[in-house]
Amino acid sequence: MLQVRDDSASAFEELVARYEQRLVSLMTRLVGRRDMAEDLAQDVFLRVYRARKRYVPGSKFSTWMYTIAHNVAANALRSLARRPEVNLVGSESGEQRGNPMDATALAASGLMPTRQLEKAELSEVVNMAVTALNERQRMAVLLNKFEHLSYEEIAEVMELTPAAVKSLLSRARANLREVLDPYLKQGSKIVDSDEPS
Repeated sequence: MLQVRDDSASAFEELVARYEQRLVSLMTRLVGRRDMAEDLAQDVFLRVYRARKRYVPGSKFSTWMYTIAHNVAANALRSLARRPEVNLVGSESGEQRGNPMDATALAASGLMPTRQLEKAELSEVVNMAVTALNERQRMAVLLNKFEHLSYEEIAEVMELTPAAVKSLLSRARANLREVLDPYLKQGSKIVDSDEPS
């Protein structure tokens, strides 16, 4: 980042190459849409570049970048809440949802289809549970579990104290446990009360 601060284009390209996929993944989990996440990640890198002259190496670059990402995601989520979007493209149009399983990959993996379906279903339930968390809890969980940031680093990103982060993560884990326990105990999805039993 110090080279980027000194206007090195190749250093900036290296930063983008190192962090782009991680940032897109984080943003996808935060906003729930890959296309939007890619746009938000570009916005983060644009802000990093614009702020390069003000960068002071007090903490790790990734912590500084995730602080910017947190602010960008929070703004995007507020904007979405004010103007919800409706997806007019249905699955009949060829759009595929989730992770379609390729028969060749399944055969090559040696895993039975039922095992693959169980993993896919569990992954879906975990993603739904994380999505159900409030914005602050979701951000803390994602930074902790997927980006492996320490409590201190998360505190810096989210402008909280480490004790507040610990409390936030504790509440998030309790909320996740509440949603996931019935699934893990029963081995099946929780049926909505509107659906017939």
